[in-house]
Amino acid sequence: MPDTQLDMDQLSGALRRETVKKNVAAIHISGKLTLLQRKLSNVLLLNAYDALTSAQTHTIDARTLAMMVGYNSNDFDTLRASLRALAETVAEWDMLDEQGRQEWGVSSLLSFAKLKAGVCEYAYSPALAQKLYDPKIYALINVQIQRNFSSGHGLALYENCYRFVRTGSTGWWALDVFRKLMGVDGSDYYGSFKHLNAKIIKPAVAEVNKSSDILIEPEFKKKGRTVTDIRFLIKGNPQKAMFEIDDGDGVRNLKIYKTLREQGVSDRLARQWIAEHGEDYVQQKLDYVSGQGGIKSTLGYLSAALRDDYRAPENETAPEPSPEAVEAAREREVEKAQEDQAYEARASERAERSRKLAIVEDLVSRRNPTQRDADKRLFLAGLNNDLDREHFRAHGWRSGLNATAIFAFWLDMEPDAFE
Repeated sequence: MPDTQLDMDQLSGALRRETVKKNVAAIHISGKLTLLQRKLSNVLLLNAYDALTSAQTHTIDARTLAMMVGYNSNDFDTLRASLRALAETVAEWDMLDEQGRQEWGVSSLLSFAKLKAGVCEYAYSPALAQKLYDPKIYALINVQIQRNFSSGHGLALYENCYRFVRTGSTGWWALDVFRKLMGVDGSDYYGSFKHLNAKIIKPAVAEVNKSSDILIEPEFKKKGRTVTDIRFLIKGNPQKAMFEIDDGDGVRNLKIYKTLREQGVSDRLARQWIAEHGEDYVQQKLDYVSGQGGIKSTLGYLSAALRDDYRAPENETAPEPSPEAVEAAREREVEKAQEDQAYEARASERAERSRKLAIVEDLVSRRNPTQRDADKRLFLAGLNNDLDREHFRAHGWRSGLNATAIFAFWLDMEPDAFE
């Protein structure tokens, strides 16, 4: 489904907060969830959190729920399939607190869910609700940032690293623990560190660094020549403002934003400047630049003024930046424009892939159990190597590694499926 722009101004109550306190137990629970199921579980928790232990059931407008996880708001078939998957998921957690103490438990992820008259009603089991609500150990998961992720492993790694952003490191995890967090425990293929590193760790790290407000770097501990433990060094992403600022904050309705756009500043850069410097500072520099004469590049001059805090001394005229400084600022603007184009291209590609995968889920949901088994066997027979087959067995029709082959398979089955 297309990744629709989410207008937070249309939301109410807990949904306007954008972040959900997600207990460490819940983060560990969701290791085996698909990307869409993980996003859905976060939004449901955000909606229910304030009344998690006091109310037996929770409700949310179905169209709002669909939009917040990136579905088309009319795609109730996909929404039903994802809710069904959450209700059928047996969640086993192994809770780790800051002192390293453990608590094991098991529960269905949702005790029930139903759609009626455009409203989704759902509930958690009492035991799981207590774990989800426990305020002692939690991570703030930004439901806007999670929309940037295109893989479940990337989002799982982000969730498990984000709570350690203030300490700068996750601490050491045994590889068996890490495999559980990523949902690949029990796989012989990922029992090999070579395969785990190439197919899980490196791609997930790359996506976290590209798509979120933190930057992470893995480190490994060895016993002899064997890798036994992993940890992640964590720091804030210097481009954090790009992820935190959304039209839901009203940025695009600000007068300063509209003035910047009139000056030729791109949407993304205008929001970034407002986020980094604040409205007053940006307005000061706009006023300063408008008072200067003979400027060849207003955009480059404004960029330099914001960066170097140009201001006119009392009774003096501030010197115009050197041609080199203006040219350097102009080059940076060109680079940012190129980055914007590349970002939009990646976003479009992710949206198209998500749209097709959602259609595949819908097609599968319409098949009876016998047909589904036959479809899987037929698809597996057409795969050429063990890695592709293992990835499909682990992830089913959500296997990103086999996305191209999956789309081709269902196109043969349903020629008009993706139109």
